[in-house]
Amino acid sequence: MAQLFPQWSNTVVRIAFVALLALPVAVPAALMIAVRTPYQTGEGVYREQPVPFSHEHHAGNLNIDCRYCHHTVEQSTFSGMPATQVCMTCHSQLWTDADMLAPVRRSLAFQEPLRWRRINKLADYVYFDHSIHVNKGVGCETCHGRIDTMPLTYPTEGFQMQFCLECHRNPERYLRPRSEITTMGWEPPVPQHQLGTRLLETFQIHKEQLTDCSICHR
Repeated sequence: MAQLFPQWSNTVVRIAFVALLALPVAVPAALMIAVRTPYQTGEGVYREQPVPFSHEHHAGNLNIDCRYCHHTVEQSTFSGMPATQVCMTCHSQLWTDADMLAPVRRSLAFQEPLRWRRINKLADYVYFDHSIHVNKGVGCETCHGRIDTMPLTYPTEGFQMQFCLECHRNPERYLRPRSEITTMGWEPPVPQHQLGTRLLETFQIHKEQLTDCSICHR
């Protein structure tokens, strides 16, 4: 009797069956990997701004405190963005005719705010409050990295749930004195675990509550 199908068709059928069985697992896994890529999280990706602002120059070389521009970070959920008048405090005297500052001068002349593009953005279903973090000893660089070394600003974290949970489960690994919140490259004077454990009590942090769903999802 003549053979209807070539011998290699058996292999094709086996592969097709394996692929079909693997599909329910492979598709969700691929999606979970995709949402964690820099393409989705923006990690390490510079976003063009109306002015090519250099944190390396301002926060690094000039040692300007983060709170000078992000002035609501200690009182509000939002850290605040610098108004044009804040920029012009210095630039009405320095680099007044620089081409890169033309948007700032235009903003001041026409009383139109600069449209800064958000660098770090959480999902809409996540609640985050800057003030509670900085007032409880979480430094700026813990989440934003060494911003003082960035000529152009980019996110250093994708802010996936695991990143936040790691800190909420073990806050003593990251806490620092309030006086050092904006200090870049800060090193604890004693072992971090020892200092962090002490600060848990000082800041009255009850870490057993930090992983409650309602902390971040309200």
